[in-house]
Amino acid sequence: MLSQARRPVITAVARLSRAPYLEADSKRIAMTTFDDRERAFENKYARDQEMQFKIVARRNRLLGLWAARQMGLSDVEAETYASEVIRAEFEEAGDEEVVKKLLGDLISAGVECDETRIRQALEHKNVEARRQMIG
Repeated sequence: MLSQARRPVITAVARLSRAPYLEADSKRIAMTTFDDRERAFENKYARDQEMQFKIVARRNRLLGLWAARQMGLSDVEAETYASEVIRAEFEEAGDEEVVKKLLGDLISAGVECDETRIRQALEHKNVEARRQMIG
């Protein structure tokens, strides 16, 4: 049996020898928590980007239907035209390509329209699309 004098020394050595494992476990827990949070933020970012993509596509469809009504197109022609407006966004990212397409098409169809009116419709349809997708 160990003497009373040596027992605290052995206990202290045992604690010190386990210390790296305890420290490693706490780091692993901290890293797991950090990794989980990082993954959650990445997933949220991906969902937000997907939602934004869908909102823009819906907005462009609504804008195409609006322009088709201005030009007096039939329902079938309006749906086809709305698809063309959606594709215009893919040709060059951003609203500029869509605005240019709508302005050119409306003017060539004899509809009196300017860029300001199209941008106002774009903003209105953006709000409408957001409400449809979120609500």
